Amino acid sequence: MKLRAFLVLCAFHLFVGLGLGAEPAEIVVASYNVQNYLGGENDGGNGRPAKAKSKKSIEALVRIIKEINPDILGVCEMGGPEQFEDFKARLKEAGLEYVDSEYVEASDPERHLALVSRFPIISRQSLTDVSYELNGTPEKVKRGFLDVTVRVNPKYELRLVGVHLKSKLPVPQGEALMRRFEAQLLRKHLEGILQEDPKVNLLAYGDFNDTKNEPAIQEIMGVRGSPAHMADLWAADEHGDRWTHYWRTADQYTRIDYLFVSRALFPEVVKAKSRVYRSEFWNEASDHRPIYTSIVPVNRKR
Repeated sequence: MKLRAFLVLCAFHLFVGLGLGAEPAEIVVASYNVQNYLGGENDGGNGRPAKAKSKKSIEALVRIIKEINPDILGVCEMGGPEQFEDFKARLKEAGLEYVDSEYVEASDPERHLALVSRFPIISRQSLTDVSYELNGTPEKVKRGFLDVTVRVNPKYELRLVGVHLKSKLPVPQGEALMRRFEAQLLRKHLEGILQEDPKVNLLAYGDFNDTKNEPAIQEIMGVRGSPAHMADLWAADEHGDRWTHYWRTADQYTRIDYLFVSRALFPEVVKAKSRVYRSEFWNEASDHRPIYTSIVPVNRKR
């Protein structure tokens, strides 16, 4: 009887170890514009030193990230490589361990896209030199496009494209028009990914600097019902508020940060856990609120 009980126990542990019959774990993916995680040594070519992020603001930022506890975190407005190393070190000190990262240096000398992941990055296809022509003048997508694939488990991969489109700060070329061109290039990039593999688990995230009714966002989402459509997860906080950014100059709250997912990824998203994070000290950390979602890393019926 003891031998039989031992064999049954071994079989049970093997059953659990293989994950047979068990509910799959969820992973959390978050996007956060960390508002000028900069040092003071860069001037962006304008002769004025960039203002370093305060200690109080950084502490609030790390606290919020720890509360969300994301498995994958994409950030906008990261400073130079030394600031990114400082950021990762502070996350580690707070108990947030990440095994891999991506950092994109495009034409913006100050603000960059970056990502940290608890899963290994198996493919890096970030674009640092993306350009278009506006009124006969070549222009750059200043932050480029972050593009990585992570392997969550032996049977599940997730491709992430991070962006930070042209800000709303007025420029002679027209900031809305520049954003529209950037959106067109992003749509082209997303369509290329989906044409290569229609079953790819694709998530596009970041600060898109526009509201959903504007042409740039419609361009990125694509035609509803088409194979290349990217669905908006409509993240909201626990009170139903969807705003992600506060613009102090205009005293205006808007939703300009998004999570868009491909048709293949949509069934694995836990819709009830697609949220805008609400915190009492959000404005100490950034002028943006982070957004996140939970994903069940098992390829479900497409």
